[in-house]
Amino acid sequence: MNFKQALSEKTDIVNSYLTLLAPKNADERLLCAINYSLNAGGKRIRPILALSVCQMLGGDEKSVMHFACALEYIHTYSLMHDDLPCMDDDDLRRGVPACHIKFGEAMALLAGDALLNHAFEVISHAPVPAAMIVDALKVISTAGGVGGMIGGQARDLKGATALDDLISLHGLKTGAIISAAAKVGVIASGKKDETIQSAIASYAESLGIAFQIKDDILDVVGNEQEIGKRTGHDASSGKKTFVHFAGLKGAHDALEKYTKRAKSSLQMFGEKGNFLYSFADYLLGRDN
Repeated sequence: MNFKQALSEKTDIVNSYLTLLAPKNADERLLCAINYSLNAGGKRIRPILALSVCQMLGGDEKSVMHFACALEYIHTYSLMHDDLPCMDDDDLRRGVPACHIKFGEAMALLAGDALLNHAFEVISHAPVPAAMIVDALKVISTAGGVGGMIGGQARDLKGATALDDLISLHGLKTGAIISAAAKVGVIASGKKDETIQSAIASYAESLGIAFQIKDDILDVVGNEQEIGKRTGHDASSGKKTFVHFAGLKGAHDALEKYTKRAKSSLQMFGEKGNFLYSFADYLLGRDN
């Protein structure tokens, strides 16, 4: 099976579980807002990463998918809130009107809150030993909180003052949840080897920074229809991005550097790491 086939298969698995585990019994308009954002598209990078790491290490999908879906619910809620006028003030997300444009700001806020809380409910019902659930809870709650994504978002409101500061910010705002996905993949596989854990963590950390650098580049040179949101938004809002500090060439060079660093972290896994190796290249070459 080639990479595209494997990616399509994993995406189908993820989407089926996201539907299966999504909130069911709630106010009808609230559910509409949740499902609107959850099913608007997206590459499902975080759950695919969790699933792929787990499978590479000999685990199965049933062990990891509650954790993987929880991360996608958290990611989706963060986008719903990030688009609000008080944050990034974006009208488009994934090529369609943002949740608050479709349902109003109050409902978008509630729908995001609902997905965040539902994520932890889903984790609590994972069909794995309690110790695994506790470990996953520690990883995911830290990654999504003040020491991770939310902490990075708070710093992003102030803006980065230098390139090193921006890399650190990216590592929190974007990289923390991506790293958490890889880490829960290891947890669900049952592997305790510190060398394996370190290699996967290194891969994910570099992948997360590369992912955000690519986003910064696409905001400058991307096609709005392909990206599914406004381009030029960073410059118009005065946000200092990788392109601001390093220029387009410097950003492309950094993207290649972090992508190569991610791939080099997989050497110990040999051919078993082929999908994750290709996954890094796939993210480097994406158009949205």
